[in-house]
Amino acid sequence: MKCTRCRELAAVALPSHHSAFCPECFLLFCRRMVERAIHDHAMCTPEDRILVALSGGKDSLSLAWLLRELGYQVTGLHIDLGIPGSSAVARRITENFCARHGIALHVLEMEAMGLGMAQVRQRVKRPICSVCGQTKRYFFNRFALENGFSVLATGHNLDDETSRLLANVLRWDADFLADQGPVLSAQEGFVRKIKPLYRLTEFETANLSFLLGIETASAPCPYSAKATFPVYKHLLADLEDRQPGRKLQFYEGFLKHGRKHFASHSTPDLTPCVRCGSPTSTELCGVCRLKAMMTSEADLPEARDNVLDSGQQA
Repeated sequence: MKCTRCRELAAVALPSHHSAFCPECFLLFCRRMVERAIHDHAMCTPEDRILVALSGGKDSLSLAWLLRELGYQVTGLHIDLGIPGSSAVARRITENFCARHGIALHVLEMEAMGLGMAQVRQRVKRPICSVCGQTKRYFFNRFALENGFSVLATGHNLDDETSRLLANVLRWDADFLADQGPVLSAQEGFVRKIKPLYRLTEFETANLSFLLGIETASAPCPYSAKATFPVYKHLLADLEDRQPGRKLQFYEGFLKHGRKHFASHSTPDLTPCVRCGSPTSTELCGVCRLKAMMTSEADLPEARDNVLDSGQQA
């Protein structure tokens, strides 16, 4: 099989694009897909200070590499979740990557804040993945705002976005469908959030990180056994095998034809959290309620059941 672009021996076949690429041309393909995503949705400019949420996985590290190659001002933020057997590896890989590529890195330690996920898991009745996700979104957004970053970039790929879209459609969750997209605009209490990898699949980011020689944390989180999104990913992967290109068509079709029907959907009124000032639909935001519960300020069954907060951006 020959490269579609240069006719050299191909290394990566992409049925969804009716193409195959040699390593050099595949890197160019990925670069152009990200450039197109940024251009089409006016995600950022060279003047923006971009904070990249770095987990240590293939997507976020590849994103940091691509944005830096494209000339953007990139800084990394890693959240050490304090998960035994997982967090230490992810942190080491992230630190090594940033040192190798000259990317400034900040690390927030959840255990030092009393919010290590191993401890939270013992106290909270709600699904730990939901609590963990909200905690990460809170600290990524707060760090960006407090340190003068104009954009927060995350490594969500096409598989992430389509599985989330399918889940929201199956539930007809109008609140989340209204916010679904590769850009969440800045608003009071929220920095602009972008997803430049949304046109690349998980298969493509995996090949990209491999060809770049990026070491990645590939072991699944030990707490994710009951996560629901992998179910939708598997369903869409089966569909993609039968109909190559269907995932991108599904997502782009929603952006072009579906999202506008949810744009006017009313969202809860948000007010500043009385403790930290972050936008929330209740008196205390979800993370402040979690902190209170972890310090036994609200060690009651109703507190353990009501950690999540609808005021957080997805």
